[in-house]
Amino acid sequence: MKRKFLMYVIPSVSAMWIYSLYTMASGIFVAKGINEIALASLSISMPFINGVFALAILFAVGTSTIASINLGNKKTDKASEIFSMNSVILTVISITATAAVLINLDRISYFLGATDKTIVYVRDYLRLMSLYSVFAVLTYYFEVLVKTDGHPQLATIGVGISAVTNISLVYLFVIRMNLGIKGAALASGLSYGASTIFYLVHFIKGNSKLKFVSFKLDLSLIKRTLRLGLADFITEFSSGFITFMFNWTIIRNIGEIGVITYTVIVYLNSFVNMTMAGISQGAQPLASYYYGKDEKKSYSYIFKTSVKTVALVSLAVYAVCMIFAEKIAGIYIRSEETELLQYSVRALRTFAPTYLLAGFNIIFVGFYSAIEKPVYSMIISIGRGLVVMSASLMLMTELVGPNGIWMSSVVSEVVCLAGATLIFIKLHCDDMFSGIFERQLRVKN
Repeated sequence: MKRKFLMYVIPSVSAMWIYSLYTMASGIFVAKGINEIALASLSISMPFINGVFALAILFAVGTSTIASINLGNKKTDKASEIFSMNSVILTVISITATAAVLINLDRISYFLGATDKTIVYVRDYLRLMSLYSVFAVLTYYFEVLVKTDGHPQLATIGVGISAVTNISLVYLFVIRMNLGIKGAALASGLSYGASTIFYLVHFIKGNSKLKFVSFKLDLSLIKRTLRLGLADFITEFSSGFITFMFNWTIIRNIGEIGVITYTVIVYLNSFVNMTMAGISQGAQPLASYYYGKDEKKSYSYIFKTSVKTVALVSLAVYAVCMIFAEKIAGIYIRSEETELLQYSVRALRTFAPTYLLAGFNIIFVGFYSAIEKPVYSMIISIGRGLVVMSASLMLMTELVGPNGIWMSSVVSEVVCLAGATLIFIKLHCDDMFSGIFERQLRVKN
């Protein structure tokens, strides 16, 4: 069982790492090849990117859960129908969203927090990224489903293709050809397209269980997909919403220098959250599979192993942040910007305790979705992102001042983890008392 867990989780985490690292590399090239204001513009644009991936996750997690359960029950044809139907729906929604963004580009740019200094960068970046958003959505959707299909190693290869393409092109377009922020967006879009084609080849011509087949539109399955994927959608959407909230709060209380600092933290935060999400998403198909077979001992083992893995990773990340904070900030900020660099180091160390807690909340969300308890997943996701984090940000800023901005995330994770733990204890106690009651009935009979 442990070997199977690692076989799914390691490729999943590796894929997330590759994605995070090449995203971070794009930020580095933008900072070094253009300037720090352009780097801040990426942070301002990030909620849009989070929204794109949230859409992909909404369908990917729901489709993965339903397909895994059907594969566990030997219903391969049904799994392929669900996969095909949701692939088409997701494509249509993505194209429609692209048109809406292009029509309202200026309004969206200012709404996200663009200022007079950043509007040109934000507008140029969003225009090109929206054109390629269908590939961004599909590549993440296929990356999750290829693991469900039983080929987790292909997820790593697909993300690797995207990473190599992105890093090579962003260096070529930004550093060598001086295309500016447009070059960064173009590189990202082409990299998404490359990995999408790789996954399509697998599902069309490869040795896959999930195939593109004819289907009838099934509203009940669509509702089930959305219901199961909603918690993870909220988690990803919340990430963009919180970035949006932070950007606006920072601009009002600190200014653009604070947005640059927050951009550094966002890149690191993305890496950490992607790592935790990789553990969660790698474990999800296994938990759903054993849940479909009604093997409680097996999917409970998957959950416990996920928690232990997250605990070790969290401690390692926190230690690295505290010890190497200046080196991390220095990757994006030039050494001659002494005041900005030192401020960013202090902010990063204040923010770092968040990483001791966030992974556990992500594991709870993923596990409850995997065993078809989406209500609990949504409670944690909504609390963690849309409610508690917003309240914590406003409260800590009001009580502590600008420094409270960097402390608010820790407070939010503590509150949400306490709530997630109470839900787990309640479910565990319900299962325990249910088991005792069933044994008593058997004795009486």
